[in-house]
Amino acid sequence: MPRPTAAQFSYGSATVVFSALALLLLFRTESGIGVAAVSTVALALGLLVAVALPPRTTAARRTAAPSTAARTHRTIEDIEIATARREHIGEHSLHR
Repeated sequence: MPRPTAAQFSYGSATVVFSALALLLLFRTESGIGVAAVSTVALALGLLVAVALPPRTTAARRTAAPSTAARTHRTIEDIEIATARREHIGEHSLHR
């Protein structure tokens, strides 16, 4: 089973906190059993949100576009290689 990501932890935790506050304010419970029930429901909602959030896999990272710096670096290398090839056009490998 893959480890949860930081986004899954943060969305799940935020869901637990906000749903617990909303449920406590909505039901205005003061008994221990009511607070326990609200906290159980809030934890279940937080777990559901964390599990439903799809983790970012390595395949998704590979398909993402490279940064601008990486594209610029590749472009400069391609230009240098193309320029070097043009200089040697017409030369035979045995000529000195």
